Amino acid sequence: MKKFMDKDFLLQTDAAKALYHDYSENMPILDYHCHISPREIAEDRHFETITQVWLGGDHYKWRLMRAFGVDEKFMTGDASDEEKFIKFAQCLEKAVGNPLYHWAHLELRKYFGYDGVLNSRTAKEVYDLCNKVLQAPDMSVRKLIKMSNVTLICTTDDPIDTLEWHDKIKADSSFDVQVLPAWRPDKAKNITKPDFVSYINTLSEVSGVKIDSFASLKEALRVRLDYFGSKGCSVTDHALEYVMYHPASDEEVEKIFAKRLAGEALTYEEDLKFQTAFMLFEGEEIAKRGWVMQLHFGCKRDVNTPMYDRLGPDTGFDTIDAYYPMGELADFLNALHRNGNLPKTILYSLNPNDNKIINTTLNAFNEAPFVAKIQQGSAWWFNDTKLGMEQQLESVAESGNLSGFVGMLTDSRSFTSYTRHDYFRRILCNYLGRLVEDGEYPEEDLAVLGQIVKDISYNNAVRYFNFKLEER
Repeated sequence: MKKFMDKDFLLQTDAAKALYHDYSENMPILDYHCHISPREIAEDRHFETITQVWLGGDHYKWRLMRAFGVDEKFMTGDASDEEKFIKFAQCLEKAVGNPLYHWAHLELRKYFGYDGVLNSRTAKEVYDLCNKVLQAPDMSVRKLIKMSNVTLICTTDDPIDTLEWHDKIKADSSFDVQVLPAWRPDKAKNITKPDFVSYINTLSEVSGVKIDSFASLKEALRVRLDYFGSKGCSVTDHALEYVMYHPASDEEVEKIFAKRLAGEALTYEEDLKFQTAFMLFEGEEIAKRGWVMQLHFGCKRDVNTPMYDRLGPDTGFDTIDAYYPMGELADFLNALHRNGNLPKTILYSLNPNDNKIINTTLNAFNEAPFVAKIQQGSAWWFNDTKLGMEQQLESVAESGNLSGFVGMLTDSRSFTSYTRHDYFRRILCNYLGRLVEDGEYPEEDLAVLGQIVKDISYNNAVRYFNFKLEER
């Protein structure tokens, strides 16, 4: 029986162990998509308790606790930090097979030096230990980032954001990790949302462009794209229910936009036509700038309306949406490609059943001189599990070029979630090591696999996004 989460955790063959320890383990981290706060980095926040670090906004943990029937006061309510942590520990000890079990222990070891097991018996001990560690003068947000060997972070930012915190981080020479903004224009796209018109009014003020038409909306967005570019932005992200393609004439789109500004409700088809026009515009602008477009889709959000009304979005009430007309993905990519406007694009579906479809579709649009110009992104959200990552890696390998994959991201709001990169790297090395063990790849070329591992762990992202970083 193997020891619990030892140095060879998840590494089942000699080849896997060599790939991880000799090539991947000490590679830096490039986090090209996350939801951490640039303000907290700029202010170098100190957390008072481990609960603030772990449970302050982590809907992964909240969902787990709800599955155990825990009262909401221990997640988002007025229970004390100690009570919340202990309640989470009581759930965790029974969360066998859940990745949170592994993530929690990886974080406890890396950031707090705790090599034991977190459960109901040790919860108070661990709580006190972690809080003591957090009280150290240098145990701050920036310390956690540096401890994680991170070289660059892309946050997620709205077009109306001033990016003032990015400016403050950049001006501080004592912190050498690059923190760059990433363009996330969902609020300008989601035309049927109740707050759309008020958002457009704010965007108009921020951009200095009077927005009274779709054409002027595009002009306002160009102004803000230029502003983001001046701050180092080269990455965009878009949240979609699915990648739709419902083309409409310019005249029709203008009528849809005017109808919404007048306060009238839109039909479902009008919504799809507007979003299609919006995303075609986005793709064209992103391509002109040489940026990368990320598309996250396959999610049905806020399905529990009473809890959404009570807590708002991103609180653990989203699910995988199985409905997806995948042919429209190809049509959308083709609409950009035929006009020379298809940028580097990373596709993420929340539905793991889409893996093979995504990979066969994107390979129809890959072209020289780019290496894997269109990619399937890492296993996302509900899929960044051991099985989910294995399935994504196998699908990319079977259908295209795994060696060109840009690798893992955190997609997280937590400053201790960088251990997910280690989790991913162990699973990657185990997958490749198994191919060697089974005679599907020659042991003599282990060094070739080692370079592939280093590239997926870090170098590919440096090249793909054209970040000003040295390869390792």
